[in-house]
Amino acid sequence: MPSFDIVSKVDMQEVDNAVNQTVKEIAQRYDFKGSKSEITQEKDSIKVLADDDFKLKAVIDILQSKFFKRGISIKALQYGKAENASGGMVRQIITIQQGVSKEKGKEIIAVIKESKIKVQAQIQDEQVRVTGKNRDDLQETIALLKGKDLDIEMQFVNFRE
Repeated sequence: MPSFDIVSKVDMQEVDNAVNQTVKEIAQRYDFKGSKSEITQEKDSIKVLADDDFKLKAVIDILQSKFFKRGISIKALQYGKAENASGGMVRQIITIQQGVSKEKGKEIIAVIKESKIKVQAQIQDEQVRVTGKNRDDLQETIALLKGKDLDIEMQFVNFRE
């Protein structure tokens, strides 16, 4: 029976490159001269520290543009709440989403069932497996999901006959 998997993966090397480019641009820009703004990457998150809300927003805009240029979807980022840090600075933690969460998996399955396409979908760990009797139904399902805005970066992999 033909099947494919819906996954959500981000190339962490590209994320690292985008963060490094953002750091370089912050160091060169005139509006950041004398600013203590910084951006650091942990395992699956990015910590942004800035002087005020305006600079925080500017750093995040630069980061998003670097992500876009490197082919990383902005949907893979989950923004935490901006909070006050020591010294009158503002901190925000951005989490990089890896894998399809259970809630998003249920949402994807609901969209597939709503469409009445003759396929079955099930959640397996951090991915959703879709199986059907023929390839056309699976391709129709992929087209349907690409057309929906589910606030998650999806890749369709492991297509098998």
